[in-house]
Amino acid sequence: MKGRFFLDTNIFVYSLDRGAPAKARRAAELIKEAVTSRKGLVSYQVVQEFMNVALKRFVVPMSIAEAEQYLSNVFRPLLIVNSSQGLLADALYLCGRYRLAWYDALIVGAARQAECSQLLSEDLQHGLQIGDLRVENPFL
Repeated sequence: MKGRFFLDTNIFVYSLDRGAPAKARRAAELIKEAVTSRKGLVSYQVVQEFMNVALKRFVVPMSIAEAEQYLSNVFRPLLIVNSSQGLLADALYLCGRYRLAWYDALIVGAARQAECSQLLSEDLQHGLQIGDLRVENPFL
């Protein structure tokens, strides 16, 4: 990756999905690159969504100790965008301008706020360009 990139929640979920080994490998590569290059970023929302899935929806849910370790080792170096009035206002603009769902607009807004050139997500339209931000599905 050339510039800063934003990782959507599904990247972290897939990295631990034993039922989809190809996606798990690719997601783990992206996370490793994000942490080691310090160019990969996430928002508070990504951490919330991941923890909700990891603690409740995984076939074998993460323990609190495992979640604490994941938070410390993976999310702490990546977390740059917290909730703010500016983020909420931008998300509303994105909902109207690009017809994005609210939670998708928050992700796009966070990636824009972090000045990322890429948003890696399986949930949004691959190739969508929003200003300087390009949505890319890393699993294609």
